[in-house]
This record gives sequence, structure tokens and C-alpha cells, in this order.
Amino acid sequence: MKVLVIGSGGREHALVWALGQDPAVEQVVAAPGNPGIAALRPAYDGQTVGCRPVDIADHDAVVALAQELGTDLVVVGPEVPLVAGLADPLRAAGIAVFGPSKEAAQIEGSKAFAKDVMAAASVPTGRAYICTTPEQAAEAIDAFGPPYVVKDDALAAGKGVVVTADREEALAHAAECEQVLIEEYLDGPEVSLFAITDGTTVLPMQPAQDFKRLGDDDQGPNTGGMGAYTPLPWAPDKLVEEITEKVLQPTVDELRRRGTPFSGLLYAGLALTSRGLRVIEFNCRFGDPETQALLPLLKTPLGGVLYAAATGKLADAEPLSWKNAASVAVVVAAKKYPAKPRSGDVITGIEQAEAGGVRVFHAGTAVDGDDLVTAGGRVLAVSATGKNLDEARQHAYSAVGQIRIKGSQHRTDIALKAARGEITV
Repeated sequence: MKVLVIGSGGREHALVWALGQDPAVEQVVAAPGNPGIAALRPAYDGQTVGCRPVDIADHDAVVALAQELGTDLVVVGPEVPLVAGLADPLRAAGIAVFGPSKEAAQIEGSKAFAKDVMAAASVPTGRAYICTTPEQAAEAIDAFGPPYVVKDDALAAGKGVVVTADREEALAHAAECEQVLIEEYLDGPEVSLFAITDGTTVLPMQPAQDFKRLGDDDQGPNTGGMGAYTPLPWAPDKLVEEITEKVLQPTVDELRRRGTPFSGLLYAGLALTSRGLRVIEFNCRFGDPETQALLPLLKTPLGGVLYAAATGKLADAEPLSWKNAASVAVVVAAKKYPAKPRSGDVITGIEQAEAGGVRVFHAGTAVDGDDLVTAGGRVLAVSATGKNLDEARQHAYSAVGQIRIKGSQHRTDIALKAARGEITV
């Protein structure tokens, strides 16, 4: 099988790496890819692994590339091309695609659309007001009270949400958005659950937890994600079954009922509140950095599962199989991220970091002459496994300590509370 992965971030690096482990995959190409993916090229005997330049906003160019490569499966990684409808012309050209249509991708592209779907499907979620004027936003903010949860209705690269006790900060963020959701604050620990689906069958992965705030102890601004871990030793028994039954399957069924079946990866961000399970958000693709923590533990060959979903044959697939281990991914971010991340700083130490079996997934890197340099806010995701979270944390943070980037930032507490047994539901 020949696979084309669209995107250039850490999630796509992890996907290409995992697809390269699948003996049924003879070729995997990333477009446009990144230096980390390019470095995989000699890693697999008998396989072609590499990068091809393409403007992913040019749908005709992507279709032409897929046809040139004789692609059997296209995996669209990022949310922006999915919401823009890249999957549609690929399917129209007769190419199997793992990723939803433009209409189905609105589950992430519009939070108001997602709320409407959840209401129709009786999916538990927080109360919300949809506002289009500053006056409406102010009224909703005052109705809920602090802490205020203010979400840009549209895509915002993981940084469109403000959770604050400062009313003026909440109002200011609302004023920046064309349409905004003001939501009730949901207490309790958060969970990320991915589900592979062909629009009918839902195949859940194991749950993970990510860390959105920039600093330790969940301080500082929201980011696209500063780290993740899996599994969740504190999770209630049958949590995956409950989420699948109450959230994932009803959502997939409702989208199919509307004539916009969702085929691809449905990501549910959830809170386990004092009043029960609640959906915070949906994404229409693999989450970043949870993907970098999850895929190193997946025993089931990835290519076959994604192809089954893309061709409507997921009902024939076996439940996913996982290693009996733990995984921790720590994001190393550029100086001044998330406000104005600095680019062009030299990156060293990755080879030393990976010497112990740790995987360093590139997210925001570029090549400048002979140097690897920063080219984005979240630069790397350092992913390590171990027999438990303590061991995985030790491996991950030892590797992070080998990497040198001037002014870089990372959290030191990824999976710490879970490893100490300090999270309760």
C-alpha cells in the first residue's frame, strides 16, 4: 500500500513513523513534510519514506501529487485543509481518504455547529451562548460568572479559547472573534479520546490527557498543547465504553443522519465533572501532541486500520491492540511562544536525545544551511515509553535535557500528578 500524508507538523511526523512500521505499507510520503520526516528516509528496508513539496491549500496540486505517486490512501493531518474541503476532490478522483468531508469537518470548524449536533444527538456538553456582538458576549459572561470560558467559533490553531477569572480579559477575547461561544466552566479532570470511524462503525483508541497551559501547574496562556500522556491510571473502569456509547457513536450517527457522514478521526475532548461526563470540544483529526504519545504504544498496524476506515470496511477490523506500557510526550517550544515565537534558533542534541530509544517528533523545524533551526511555536515533541508513567517521564525528561535551543520552553510536570496518584474523579 502506498500512503500520502498531508501536513508538516509533529502529528504528521508521528503518523509517517507509525505507518512506516506497518509491513503492508510499501511507500509513505509526507507533503510537504518536515526535516524530521525527511530524516526517516533510510530507516526502513524495502520502503520509500520521504517528503514532497506541495501547497496543501491548492487542492488540484494535492490530487495531482497523489495520482503521480500512485497513492492508495491519503491521510490528511491538519484541521485547516480538512475544514477547507481537501478530502472532497481527492475522493472525487477515486482516491481513498482518511479524513472527513468539508461538511463533516465543521464539527471542528464551527463550535456552534458542534453544539447543534450534540443537542440533536443528546450528547452531554456544557451550556453555552452563541454571541455575535460585544453586548451579547457581556451579557452571557455575566450570566455564567467566573471562571469565564470564551471560545472563538472558528479555527484558531488551538489558541482560540480563553479561560480566565478576569472579566476584562474575557470581554477582550470575545471582541476579537467574529462569532464566539460563552460556555459554563466544566470542573474535573480532562480526557482526550480518539476514535477511528468510517461513518458508521466507531473504533476508539485508548484515552490520553494533554496539557494546554504554557506553564507548570496549568499557569499561563492557552497553547496548542505542551505535552500528553497515556494511559490514564486514574480513569474509571469502562470509561472508553461510556464515551463511545454516550458521545462518539451518537455523534457519528447524527452526522450520518444529516447526510454528512464523518469518515476519519473524531477527537473528543471531555471533562469528567462532578455532574458526569461532558464534551468540551470535538476535533476532526488526530490531536497534537496526544498522537505523539499514543502511536508508540499502538501494536495494531496503523495503515490497515486507516484504509479500512477510508473504504467503509471498519466493521471487519479487530479492536485495537496496545502495548502494556506508558508513554509521555513533552513539547519543547520556541522562545516567546505562544505570543510571538522566535524562529531561526539553532537546534542541537536531537541525536543524543534519541540514543536511548526516545523519539523526537519535529513540529516547527527547518534546515538553514547545515543547521536545523526553529520554524514554529511548538518545535519538537519528545516522546518516551516506559513500564509505567514514572519511567516514561524519566526517559522523556532526560532526553529533553539533551536538546539545546536558545530560550526554549517546556513544562516539567507532564504526567506528574498522574504518576503520583494525585488525580481523582
